[in-house]
Amino acid sequence: MHILVTNDDGPPSHQSSPYVHSLVTTLQTAGHTVSVVLPHKQRSWIGKAHLVGKSVRPTYFRPSPLSIENGHFTNTGTTSSRPLPPGSADEEWILVDSTPASCVQIGLYHYFEERGKIDLVVSGPNYGRNSTAVFSLSSGTIGGAMEAAVCGVKSIALSYAFFDRNHDPNIITGASELSVKLIEHLYKNWDENAHLYSVNVPLVQDIGKKKIVYTEMLQNTWSSGSCFQAIDVSSDDCESGDEAEVEVRKAEEREGRKEMAEGAQADGSASGTDTPNSQGHIRYKHKHFKWSPNFADVHESVKKAGPGNDGWAVSQLMTSVTPLRANFMHVSGFKGGEIKLE
Repeated sequence: MHILVTNDDGPPSHQSSPYVHSLVTTLQTAGHTVSVVLPHKQRSWIGKAHLVGKSVRPTYFRPSPLSIENGHFTNTGTTSSRPLPPGSADEEWILVDSTPASCVQIGLYHYFEERGKIDLVVSGPNYGRNSTAVFSLSSGTIGGAMEAAVCGVKSIALSYAFFDRNHDPNIITGASELSVKLIEHLYKNWDENAHLYSVNVPLVQDIGKKKIVYTEMLQNTWSSGSCFQAIDVSSDDCESGDEAEVEVRKAEEREGRKEMAEGAQADGSASGTDTPNSQGHIRYKHKHFKWSPNFADVHESVKKAGPGNDGWAVSQLMTSVTPLRANFMHVSGFKGGEIKLE
């Protein structure tokens, strides 16, 4: 197959994008032609967005051969403002300063013609699960696969559910090997009603020996309130996007460790005070807002829901496969009904 790979985590990086190089290498080893277009930096939680009014510019990433140093994959390479000359045998990926959905559009229609038609788009592997509605509806990984689906191309959103951030190369390799076999199986046995598949692979030892199950997506909500934390302006000024991302990953890891412990046994928003003035108008306290979702909401909803959904499968250390359609499906039973206003 000719497979286009994108993600929402950007080029290989131990901190932000620790899995994509392993997957690409494993796909190539299995005999597939792999073309790669990634965001030039981390673009998580961005859904299927495009950056309207922006001229998208590519750079070119040349990955170093995948190896292990100090117990981790190297995830290194060099970046150039110009592509390699024609005829070069070196591997080169394209980075664009935009979103996963834009990467898919650019990959499908503006590069790789000499490699033949793209058969499948794989978006991922995401650094973290994309199970349940609250994750999936904001996921740039699923957004990239959705973009391929609305272009009429089969696509798979692939996510690795991590339970710690150690990034063990043996566990990542096992997840990549399972993922490639599953990608091949889904492509050969594609259900005509599915536009895309969302796949969640738990990053655990011997994942290839554990079950793979079809699931439904759990419909859940952020039940504990705002996903933003109100903070003092002065303390917000020094935090970078990378620092914020690390904090989000730590929160995911804490809930993942708790979930794994529970599975083994089984097998705040701050607010300011607004004071009316003498005319009764509200005067708002100046503050900034930091993205800080409560991941416990997701894990609690999974525990309450019971078997059969994608979150449940991951909690049981099984790989979940959820067939999806690329639409906001209407609620049936209303067609043709007239609304009369009194």
